[in-house]
Amino acid sequence: MSPLRGLSAILGKEFRQMFRDAGTLRFAILVPVFQLVLFGLIDTNVRLVPTVVFDQSRSVVSRELLDDFVNTSFFEVVGQVNSRAALRAAIVAHHAQVGIEIPPDYARKRLAKQPADVLVLIDGSDSSIASQALSAANGVALSRSLEQLGTLRGGSAVDPKDLPISVRPTMLFNPDSRSANLLIPGLIAILLTFSATFLASFGIVRERERGTLEQLMVTPASPIAVVTGKLLPYLALAFVQLLLILVLMTTVFGVPIHGSITLLLGLSTVYLMALLALGLLVSSRAKTQMEAVQMAQIFLLPSIMLSGYIFPLSSLPGPLRVISQILPATHFIEISRGIVIRGASFHDLWEHTAALLAIALVLVALSARAFRKTIS
Repeated sequence: MSPLRGLSAILGKEFRQMFRDAGTLRFAILVPVFQLVLFGLIDTNVRLVPTVVFDQSRSVVSRELLDDFVNTSFFEVVGQVNSRAALRAAIVAHHAQVGIEIPPDYARKRLAKQPADVLVLIDGSDSSIASQALSAANGVALSRSLEQLGTLRGGSAVDPKDLPISVRPTMLFNPDSRSANLLIPGLIAILLTFSATFLASFGIVRERERGTLEQLMVTPASPIAVVTGKLLPYLALAFVQLLLILVLMTTVFGVPIHGSITLLLGLSTVYLMALLALGLLVSSRAKTQMEAVQMAQIFLLPSIMLSGYIFPLSSLPGPLRVISQILPATHFIEISRGIVIRGASFHDLWEHTAALLAIALVLVALSARAFRKTIS
């Protein structure tokens, strides 16, 4: 008897079943293609970092220095402020990630061939931008200094103390560059994205697989009431997960919360509602729990790659940057990092809060509509 007897029949059967499962085929083909395009388009070299300037010199020489910063393609001047406090406030609100302060005597010292200091404030809540901003700022100062001293042609050694321009970098919010302080606030959004979305994605699918969906169809409850009733228990469970994460973050990893814990918990509720509504929307369209998991993973990958957790948003191409703005994780990572690391207030975060609230309302409405189609 041949050991491969019946192989052709089994192969034919498996291929037929595989092609009948459209959800698995979409997942197997589209996800690798999406990952390839995504990784290929993302430029890991940070560019066009939002920068604010406090130019007290207001001279031709200071404008030349700012042009040198801009010409590196790393810094993008997005505004001018009139005080160091405003410079710091712009970074706390995340309107900028770098602040450049030029002293009032900068032009006089430069023209007199005397050393001049330039203060550079760097947002330490993003490690990739912080390290590259420091290197780029030092590079600009060194290039200008060497050009003035004429060593680019002569090649003679220069004592750093003799350089005409000296950058005084100040790392804000995380001066020790502790990795836990940088990673965990953003990781909160990623962990909740996984747990809350998967929890809710089984809501309607489980009813369908158990055969109890028909009972929901004949109840007098409205679709929005059913959706809300399914979301609230998972919301309570996800909120317990959030509290557990925050306790571990502060006690085990020693990450302090510099802002309002009440504000963080309140805005987290909006974020959890958006995630649960997304999971319920997936659940209303999936036929099995496995298909629900596959569909949920399609949303989870962009939430990790395009939210600013791994790659800065400034490094994303224009189309991907637009997509990132409709992801709940993008806005909650900004909220979490802002409150935990930078001590931001609601006034600093209202734009991300409004965007997150709008996304949550749209997802809840779509979930109710999808459920209405499911039972019709």
